[in-house]
Amino acid sequence: MKKTIVKELKARVADLGDLCDVATGTFTLAVSTSDQRHRAEVHFFRGTSFNQAWDQVATLMASTPNTAWARIDVPQAIQKIELSRLQQQLKKLFRMNYWRRGISFDSDFKTALLEMEINGHEFIRPGKGHKIGKTASNSYLDFPAMTKYLTRRNGEQPQDLAESSFVWTFLTAGIFYDGDKIRKLSQDVHGQGIRQLTDLNTELRTTITAGEAFLCRQIKDSGQFIYGYYPARQRILSSYNSVRHFSSLYALLEAINFTGRTADLPKVKSALQWGIKNLVLTKGDAIFVSEPRKDGSIELKLGGQAMLMLALCKYQEVTQDDEYLPIIQQAFAGITSFLKPSGQFNHVLNADLTVKDAFRIIYYEGEITFAMARYYELVPNDQVAQLMQQTLDFMVAHHYGKYHDHWLSYAINEALQIFPANRDYMQMGLENVYNHLTFIEERDTSYPTLLELLDAAIKMTDLIKRTGNDDLLAPYDLGRLHRAWRYRASYELETGSFQPELAMYFYHPSKFVGGFFARHDHFRTRIDDCEHFLSGLINYYSYTNQGVSL
Repeated sequence: MKKTIVKELKARVADLGDLCDVATGTFTLAVSTSDQRHRAEVHFFRGTSFNQAWDQVATLMASTPNTAWARIDVPQAIQKIELSRLQQQLKKLFRMNYWRRGISFDSDFKTALLEMEINGHEFIRPGKGHKIGKTASNSYLDFPAMTKYLTRRNGEQPQDLAESSFVWTFLTAGIFYDGDKIRKLSQDVHGQGIRQLTDLNTELRTTITAGEAFLCRQIKDSGQFIYGYYPARQRILSSYNSVRHFSSLYALLEAINFTGRTADLPKVKSALQWGIKNLVLTKGDAIFVSEPRKDGSIELKLGGQAMLMLALCKYQEVTQDDEYLPIIQQAFAGITSFLKPSGQFNHVLNADLTVKDAFRIIYYEGEITFAMARYYELVPNDQVAQLMQQTLDFMVAHHYGKYHDHWLSYAINEALQIFPANRDYMQMGLENVYNHLTFIEERDTSYPTLLELLDAAIKMTDLIKRTGNDDLLAPYDLGRLHRAWRYRASYELETGSFQPELAMYFYHPSKFVGGFFARHDHFRTRIDDCEHFLSGLINYYSYTNQGVSL
């Protein structure tokens, strides 16, 4: 690495402040480097002065390529605690991978592990009885895995970690160099170790562009997606889901429309073709999205109809190519097979169109209504409008606003273009978000559908004002809604986006840059995770930057 870069890195580290552990008079610097293809190699350097510690860093950096990623962290708030106390703290963690401090098993930091070394290798494992989102993680330290890693990292086997009486936990301040720019890393509780969001719009554009590229890379030559990964476990997910195949294509088309990267459209088309060939069942004049089961049976899901229609409608909108219009019409024809006389839908059918499950998940009504609205935009049709109205009226009568479904909010916004005077739909949309607002404000996971719900809700409140229905907003705090909206947009970037400074601690780091993850599920990165993050962030950026040209 060039001397000028190393000099600049030194100055930026010095600017972090709080470099000296005054209690011991030592300076500790943790350096992580990656060639972007392999997990970061981590080194801890110590000295009795900053320059003494930095000289060791400079020696390492001199042999590091300019194109490498480099992250330098300064341990702070070092605290000695009993190992048994740490183990009790880990047991009480509700979510796996939510331990956010580094750990050293000796006072000299020879066995120190950064927080992301720990989480990137999943050295803190969930207990066998852990059910994600339902029970405490009952987490424990995987001593054999840590010992094996430290032996390889340090070139010698550490002491018996499990027999340690004490450990030293610590926070960090740091910087990251991506081969081009040096970025200061956040020390906020939620964004810890991720670049500071000093320019949200720029970060959103960068993240969306990288996210579109990542999701497009998941489409194989056949047109099928790589369904997802557990990066912390170095596993590729082997399952598949037909609903998510089409919903992910819908989001990818949104992203291509945002980035203007039309060269990716042929890959989208290949994925549409694969889905139509392999995931669609024809029955007379209608088609259905099929979901093969492990027992050899087939399910036909109402949500599958919705996502097929949405993906194909979006493709026609983006490309102005109406090639798939007949298939959209056939998919719409299949909707009536799910419909009950009451106006409610059965959710899942068998291959012979008999009812398998009257109810599967609350989102299906909102999804199918949204899909019908998008179809209506392409081809205005009284039959479509009547079925939409029937479905929305059913949801109003049965208080669907209590379910905080982002698909329902999407559907209401589109429906109000067709039924602009329907105050019942407006009221249901307001209840859909405001009944859930405290949860949205307090939720600790990235939960990307919350931003989607807020995007749709903000858009709807503007529509309500524009049509002279302001009185419906009187019981609600619009400022609170806007604050939550801005907060969740930043929060998603901080807690669910695979930026290089985080990805470098997983296997094949560049593979995951642009992806989005669920930290509490082994950093799961699945196509539908990317779908929801992209849709939420794109709609946030587009709506907040209307009429702005640079």
